[in-house]
Amino acid sequence: MLNTTISEWFFKYNKDIYHFLMYYVGSGDIEDLVQEVFIRAIKGFDSYQAKSSPKTWLFSIARNVGIDEIRKRKRNRVKSMLTFGENEPKEEKTPEKMLRLNEDKRILYQLIQSLKSNYRDVIILRSIKELSVTETADILNWNENKVRITYHRALKTLEMKKEEFLYERE
Repeated sequence: MLNTTISEWFFKYNKDIYHFLMYYVGSGDIEDLVQEVFIRAIKGFDSYQAKSSPKTWLFSIARNVGIDEIRKRKRNRVKSMLTFGENEPKEEKTPEKMLRLNEDKRILYQLIQSLKSNYRDVIILRSIKELSVTETADILNWNENKVRITYHRALKTLEMKKEEFLYERE
């Protein structure tokens, strides 16, 4: 029953879900996200309530998958922003590259230290230590909304400082 129902829904709604996710997250491997929607549908089938239409239920799952994907991309962008040149191939660690990597880390450390203390705290806890919003709020004795807003502002400020530094470096 479950597999038959989900299969029917897949053939009926997969194109709609695909287009929704394409607009929601932009480019990327949308087929994998569609697959994730239906995997979650299978796992959560017991919580599906027949009073709502399958299409709206699947779209709500797709929206959550999209949100998760956007968060994942944002985390990856933040990590790449915080690593400067660390993404170079690992197999060629010449002394020159090691020196450059150490210099980039030193610069990043200085940029983070140049932030005001609230920004510095939230960047370290959220980006470097990868704590959740809730954990960060508990540590800083803030509410979660303040953590989100301060983190967003801190990232923008750090990015501006990084761009200024790189511009001056050229």
